[in-house]
Amino acid sequence: MKTLVVGVGGVTNGGKSTLSNSLHQQIPNSCLIAQDAYFKDDSVVPVDSNGFKQYDMLDALHMDTMMSEVDSWRRDPEVFLRRRGLNPERTTPPKDEEVYVLIVEGFLIFNHRPLNDLFYKRYLMEIPYDVCKRRRSSRVYTPPDPPGYFDGHVWPMYLKNRQEMESSVSGIVFLDGLKPKEELLADVYEDKLGISLQDPSRKNTTTNLILCISFAEKD
Repeated sequence: MKTLVVGVGGVTNGGKSTLSNSLHQQIPNSCLIAQDAYFKDDSVVPVDSNGFKQYDMLDALHMDTMMSEVDSWRRDPEVFLRRRGLNPERTTPPKDEEVYVLIVEGFLIFNHRPLNDLFYKRYLMEIPYDVCKRRRSSRVYTPPDPPGYFDGHVWPMYLKNRQEMESSVSGIVFLDGLKPKEELLADVYEDKLGISLQDPSRKNTTTNLILCISFAEKD
């Protein structure tokens, strides 16, 4: 049994959910963990001097709980799959050559060192400011974004978190979030992950990977 960790980071509304779900569908024996599921209750998220909730910080997340889930998968991917109602797929290689994939989707994964240290490869999704703002404005969040939240908090915090990430994390492959999902999948496929994504000509492909997809804020 083999495990690999891959990180994909980027900006809010950059396409992380689309890519992560597509990869989950293409990679046999994969699971998906979304960092958004670990936000603390709104009542305990700190507020800055402008009255904006500080969601774009690690302190706004239950990272210990998230890491516990990741560690649970690492201890026994098969049990983790079954716990989520998924049945491990058996293929022709012997069991010690099989690979399982954990797709971890989140906005500050690269900024959390214990998780970042697990990554085998790192990808960063990028979209321009204007596209990001337009996509963000079309989304409905709970709680909703207050007026001025994107320019006053979301985008500045994305730039800050990205700068901190780039100062301590190397080996990042940049992906264009404006590309269709098929092209993004091809980019990941062609990057020589050391595994094979499943396609129509490969019915029995088995993959083991922890795929971490990281984007900014609440996307």
